[in-house]
Amino acid sequence: MTERVGYIGLGLMGRPVALNLLRAGYPVAVYARRESAALPLVAAGATAYASPQALAAVCDIVFINVSDSPDVEAVVLGEQGVICSARAGSVVVDMSTISPSVTRFIADKLSLKGIDMLDAPVSGGTIGAEAGSLSVMVGGKADVFKRLLPLFDVVGENITHVGGHGAGQVAKACNQLIVAQMMAAIGEAFVLAEASGVDPGKVREALMGGFAGSRILEVHGQRMLDSNFEPGFKARLHQKDLRIVREAAAEMDLSLAGTEMVSEYVDALVDGGQGELDSAALVTVLAQLSGVTLHKT
Repeated sequence: MTERVGYIGLGLMGRPVALNLLRAGYPVAVYARRESAALPLVAAGATAYASPQALAAVCDIVFINVSDSPDVEAVVLGEQGVICSARAGSVVVDMSTISPSVTRFIADKLSLKGIDMLDAPVSGGTIGAEAGSLSVMVGGKADVFKRLLPLFDVVGENITHVGGHGAGQVAKACNQLIVAQMMAAIGEAFVLAEASGVDPGKVREALMGGFAGSRILEVHGQRMLDSNFEPGFKARLHQKDLRIVREAAAEMDLSLAGTEMVSEYVDALVDGGQGELDSAALVTVLAQLSGVTLHKT
């Protein structure tokens, strides 16, 4: 029997993921706080519902992709949340990026009603969401992961069961701190090149063939050179993710100095009114700190 799928949260990431599930032949129910966000899905054959509770009542699997920990708690545990109507044996799959400890709290609450949960944050941006090529980092029970694998195969290519509840969120936190610090390193390299009178574009070209070569240098490095900061992943969301990293570290009394440093750059970008830009725009903060103007190449 085909799983009946629900999708809550139809933003830059959620909308294309839900569309891919629909195109793969799954019956998809959708809910969005803004009715207009659901219209493209409805036009493609999905059915819209007025609340998470109403949606969960007709679904076997409920995907969630919203902004932050309180949003997931509200959608799942709130007054008209998924928990109010989801049946025992159903599964909540949270593709949001939230706190690992909050994830475990929500999973425990759902388990009291016989509802399973997987935390399944993703990496790959809107391009990966549209292409169905996301990396999916999954936490939760192994047998539930196996049940959901055919759906994950629709939306992603690199799908890893990392461990128990919260493990997927830990993996995503690790991803976000690495991405942020690598973007800062690339930005600093371009500032150094520009200040030295060397073409940053040529530096990038040279570095792509060595150990510094990476997907981030390829994609975000080019964004920086082109001053193209149309959001694939908004700076304000990266700020939130780095906050999650720092909070998780604080819970375990860890020192993550690199994360603290790059968080200041992202905070400055967002506080400067640029939170809706792609987080690669942090290069502008680095350039300003050094009094350097990066020229398009």
